[in-house]
Amino acid sequence: MVEMNTKPLLNRHLHPYLRSLGRHSAFINLFSSTPHATTAIDDLFEVETRIRSLCEKSNSQFADAVTLFSQLIDSNLIPSGSTCNFLVGALTKSEKYNFAVSVYNRMTHVDILPSFLTLSALVECFVHTHKPELAIGVLGMMVKRGFRASVYNLNVVLKGLCRNNKVSKAMDVFRELGGDCMPLDVVSFNTLINGLCKAKKLEEAMDLRAEMEAANCSPNTVTYTTLMDGLCKDGRTDVAMGLLKEMRLNGLDVDAFAYETLISGFCHKGDVIRGKELFDEMLRNGISPDVVGYTCLIHGLCNTGQWKEAVAVFNTMIEGAVCPDVVTYTCLIDGLCKDGRATKAVEIINLMIEKDKEPSIIAYNILISGLCKEGLAIDAFRILEMMMEKGKKPDVVTYNTLVKGLCENGKADEAMSLFDLMLKDKIYVEPDGRTFSVLIQGLCKEGCLDEALEIHHKMVENGAVSDIVPYNILIGAWLKAGNVEKAMGIWKQVIQLGLVPNSFTYSVTIDGFCKLRMLNIAKGFLIHKRASGLSPTLFDYNILIASLCKDGSLEQARRLFDALRKLNCEPDVISFNSIIDGTIKAGDIQSAKEFLMDMRRMGLTPNALTFSILINRFCKLGQLEDATSVFEQMIAWGFTPDAYVYDSLLKGFYSRGEKKEIMNLLHKMAAEGVILDSKITSTILTCICYVSEDLNLMEHLPSFSQRASNGLSISCNELLMKLHNSHPELQLCTA
Repeated sequence: MVEMNTKPLLNRHLHPYLRSLGRHSAFINLFSSTPHATTAIDDLFEVETRIRSLCEKSNSQFADAVTLFSQLIDSNLIPSGSTCNFLVGALTKSEKYNFAVSVYNRMTHVDILPSFLTLSALVECFVHTHKPELAIGVLGMMVKRGFRASVYNLNVVLKGLCRNNKVSKAMDVFRELGGDCMPLDVVSFNTLINGLCKAKKLEEAMDLRAEMEAANCSPNTVTYTTLMDGLCKDGRTDVAMGLLKEMRLNGLDVDAFAYETLISGFCHKGDVIRGKELFDEMLRNGISPDVVGYTCLIHGLCNTGQWKEAVAVFNTMIEGAVCPDVVTYTCLIDGLCKDGRATKAVEIINLMIEKDKEPSIIAYNILISGLCKEGLAIDAFRILEMMMEKGKKPDVVTYNTLVKGLCENGKADEAMSLFDLMLKDKIYVEPDGRTFSVLIQGLCKEGCLDEALEIHHKMVENGAVSDIVPYNILIGAWLKAGNVEKAMGIWKQVIQLGLVPNSFTYSVTIDGFCKLRMLNIAKGFLIHKRASGLSPTLFDYNILIASLCKDGSLEQARRLFDALRKLNCEPDVISFNSIIDGTIKAGDIQSAKEFLMDMRRMGLTPNALTFSILINRFCKLGQLEDATSVFEQMIAWGFTPDAYVYDSLLKGFYSRGEKKEIMNLLHKMAAEGVILDSKITSTILTCICYVSEDLNLMEHLPSFSQRASNGLSISCNELLMKLHNSHPELQLCTA
């Protein structure tokens, strides 16, 4: 038990009125060393009456009352305990907590004992000024003084501790003072259950509910809804549903809040069907949902792409005379934008304004983002204008969204103009680290690396260096451009600024050097990444394995592949595709087949690229039987061969002089509607030239080449039809 004596708890002067006593000159004269000083004690009652009067006025003058009280103490005149206790109570009731504590300190300093009500008020003061530990001390003082602290006092302390995220301390006080020392009520338990739920200590909260029954304190609706809310927020909706059934068994009414808690929980979890079922049940039971209930369901439907159903619920809401609020409209706008229907969302925001519901900055930002993602930057700027006309000042998120939208739509120059306005014009907000990162990324994407570097310099000058992200972007972009010197210069700046390179910094560097075929440097960065305490990712290993295979360093690639499992980094399909490709390329077909079997043993399913690699390599090695077998397996597994696969097979059959196989494959390609690019078109023409040496290809070649060069594609069937119409003797098209 924390003990407190009646000495001052806080020794400090509280208010500047103590230095401005001139306003009370009559009172000062009353206590001066003039011949009239002998009348001071006689007039003490009048001053105390004045203190009470100042507190009880409609426009209470508490500061003046405290000043008068302090003057009494400073003049060695002791106010009555009644006046002191009254003043503490009045100040506490009016939420002048610091004044109340100051008066308490002064009165106890002159040995005026606080009453039970004063100590109760002091408990509230310490709770409301976020000093719940001192409130516990006051409870101890009550017991020491012989007062019987009430459950109300205990509940105030418990609530204060829970509000200050000290639920464990609240539980200690509950155990120490509850039960025999002090009776507990349902509010005590509900306060702790609420605190435990907010602290994610759900099992303790559930156990406390069981203790309620043992203490002959029946859980009420608040108990159950509080637990249900905590469980739903933790994703444990099924347990929450069990509590709903228990409520009914205990004869408690299930109110709108209980239903809406569950509806929100299921919808947040993605189980909108269960949420809708509860909503319908709520209506059947004659419980009218409020705006919160409707909004929860609309939000859930929008998040799962059920736009039509969300609109239906919205219409039902309006028909039921429930007025949608800003959150409801914002949910609809968000759902439409996520569904790629930002233009429809514009109609919703217009309706919102028409209904005198002022859109929040969040609603505007969501809509601007949605329009930008759909490439409607002009419409996004119109919303920005509307927003400003309505008196809403765009925040940094608004401008970041616009900058990103412009960059993603290939308008980096316009993004730069907007950025310059943000820097120069005071009506715009100051760009943050995100603004710089978005703009740098947009410029790098368009190949404007020098401009991106200039923005980076401005970022450093503005002190907006908040994270490593823009540096990662620049390092990757400069390596992609083949400028190692600039990339390493950025790395040097990272170190000089005291930033810590993260996993992605190393990954983008390893990837860049691999693509530049500078594999020794890439391996060096992999080693340095490990030495820095960062675990290399599977992406790092995959890019190195693939690059080593392409470079002909198969042994190194295999050693790295074998090391994956020892490093607790299991290879994936990409890893196997790279090592299988490199192994077959080296002519080691047996090892490649073993890798394929190992892949299946691990439970990994070959993808379309796996089959494409095998077919291509087998064809190049002249292993056409194996290539054909893999081709048939590919189709059996449900994969659709692409032009690359057919091109490999055609070249393989051509190299072996398999005219019949070439014609069969061409007919199959035509039947499947394979779209041809310039490469396979050339292969097909070469094969047809071989099949029929008397065919004059020159009269057909220009049209095909022209279409390919313009970026257009032609189907295999269309190509064969054109050739068949000119040369029916080839029998290129089946009847």
